[in-house]
Amino acid sequence: MSAYQQVKSGKLKLKGEKSLKKHKSRKRKRENDMDKPEDMDALRHGGWWKLTSYHSLGSSVALQSCSSQTYIEATDTGSYIMGELRDSVNSPAPVEVFTAVKTSQNKIALKSGYGRYLSVDIMGDISGTAEAIGQQQQIELVFEEDKVALQTYNGCFILITDKGELKATQKTATENAQFYLRTDAARFTEEKSVLPEDVQDMKSCELSYVKKFQSFQDRKLRINSETVGDLKKAKKQGNIREKLLDRREKMKADRYCK
Repeated sequence: MSAYQQVKSGKLKLKGEKSLKKHKSRKRKRENDMDKPEDMDALRHGGWWKLTSYHSLGSSVALQSCSSQTYIEATDTGSYIMGELRDSVNSPAPVEVFTAVKTSQNKIALKSGYGRYLSVDIMGDISGTAEAIGQQQQIELVFEEDKVALQTYNGCFILITDKGELKATQKTATENAQFYLRTDAARFTEEKSVLPEDVQDMKSCELSYVKKFQSFQDRKLRINSETVGDLKKAKKQGNIREKLLDRREKMKADRYCK
């Protein structure tokens, strides 16, 4: 190779001339941001947007009444009241923000800023003094578009009475039992895939996990021959993954077994 061929060719650069920086990536990012439609409703609520599904649930949530537009507020005495009507662009107050703890499919527990969980007794009375999660603290989320109803363990929905109190004494989700479940968590545009334990068929669920984790020395699937009744029970109790591992351990073919 000659000395001329080793020289890198390019535009003649004069002394003192500033090099032009490339802004393609930055320009492309601005164009992508312009393509995204603004959520005016979220902007009016301090960036807190409405959840429409269980899978997009964030850690911090606020419950806003669809009828009164006010938020549920926790007190230090363990009771719940409806907060004051917020001005536009204001986010929920700290006492109106709860931590949503996922317990099982479509169910959560709501923990207040005082470190206590919302509980419902058999009569439908609601309190916030529980320190741990049990059946009375679990709430099933029933979504309809951007609204949600909260079904408790006694089969009733949480509602707001005429006195502004919270009760769980109604079998149907009427207007006073409908809420907006808001969060300030980052949005995900793509839909999250359904987890194997979220499917109804427990045999298909177990097969999916065996295919994922089992070692295939002889190219044969080793499925536990026991009934799936214990899996259905474990799903309700929220420990289905542990039960699946126990069943795979008995087959002695799982690289993640104990």
